[in-house]
Amino acid sequence: MGAGNTENKKQKTKNTSPVTYLVIFILGFLTGVGFTVYKTGSTDKHSGTATSSQNSQDNEAHQAILSMEAEVTANPEDYQAWRQLGNLYYDHDLPKKAIGAYTKSIELHGGDANLLTDLGVMYRRNKEPEKAIASFQKAIQVDSTHEQSRFNMGIVYMYDLNDPEKAFASWRELLKINPEARAANGDLVKDIMAQVKAQLTEQQGENKK
Repeated sequence: MGAGNTENKKQKTKNTSPVTYLVIFILGFLTGVGFTVYKTGSTDKHSGTATSSQNSQDNEAHQAILSMEAEVTANPEDYQAWRQLGNLYYDHDLPKKAIGAYTKSIELHGGDANLLTDLGVMYRRNKEPEKAIASFQKAIQVDSTHEQSRFNMGIVYMYDLNDPEKAFASWRELLKINPEARAANGDLVKDIMAQVKAQLTEQQGENKK
């Protein structure tokens, strides 16, 4: 799982520390199917070998996308193929294309909570936070116990829409389902909330000075 989160709204430095904490802490979204990053994986420390390996993997990724694009062209009613194509776009940071592929899969077969969550992540990465929220909400309608959608929805409310109240509400619902829910790096969501609340309180105090 990974995200640079460079698409954050411009804010005063004073007001970004809770958000910055979340970005560093979470290192991206939890997603329904898991963000299967194309691994470089080479243990060779020589830069030439690493570059060669990266180029080879980039070529393989490109070929995988071309192959799946050919598959959906040949079989446009195959919703699983559209989903797989969306996953490839997702993994290679092509959010607009991923949105199109996921949407086509949903049109053909409907969407489960994981697919709707991944679609929401892509909307968010495409700088469409309201659509991301709508997609996460649909995921919850499909599966009332779905954890990732609630976690991600809190991130969008906090990070993109600057609405801590709704962010905490989403995370509290998550903790009702699983009190031991964890973020991508294994830390407890309840601990994240406590630390962010403390930072928000500290910022409010500084702003009053």
